[in-house]
Amino acid sequence: MEEIITIKESKIAQIEEKKSKFIANIIPVESQEIAEKKIKEIKKEHYKARHNCVAYRIIENEQIVEKASDDGEPSGTAGGPMLNILQKNNLINVLVVVTRYFGGILLGTGGLVRAYSEATLKAIEEVEIVKKSLLRSIEVKLEYQDLKDFKYYCQKNNIKIDDINYTEKIVCKILVEEGKKEKFIEDFNGKKVKLEEIKILSKQYW
Repeated sequence: MEEIITIKESKIAQIEEKKSKFIANIIPVESQEIAEKKIKEIKKEHYKARHNCVAYRIIENEQIVEKASDDGEPSGTAGGPMLNILQKNNLINVLVVVTRYFGGILLGTGGLVRAYSEATLKAIEEVEIVKKSLLRSIEVKLEYQDLKDFKYYCQKNNIKIDDINYTEKIVCKILVEEGKKEKFIEDFNGKKVKLEEIKILSKQYW
């Protein structure tokens, strides 16, 4: 997947339905491990709440991983509808946790579906939706006198310099579009870009 639709930042939205409070946390996440950690943090924060229902969609190893949890609500009334909203909005690398503080009045299955859906939609309305491209992280090593030319090469080829370390040699971490990785390697091998060595690292969305 060369491009994904995701969110820029975390936000919190809240609705009230028949005295029950539904607090929706929407969070950008890069992995299942980070998502599960965030879920634990929210559950710890809202330990007095009756339910902390969960939905996420995350891309790992070029596959979309999905999770939905009703956390004690009737099956299919919370996590499933929340996940369905993420799917309909094509959102990836996004976690939603909706915390419910029970107000004493039962909502019924239809009422629960509406409340969890509404809380999720309200959270989505609060965030900035962004597109991210799949980039390859590459570490390069070069001489100090070649840095200016290398910066020009990166600018001309739409390559992002993510980090520069000034050691005995210059060591840069750059982000190259996955589709342009082979051209960069060809330019390196053909001496079109003056580098001492390159190391291909991980893929990430940026």
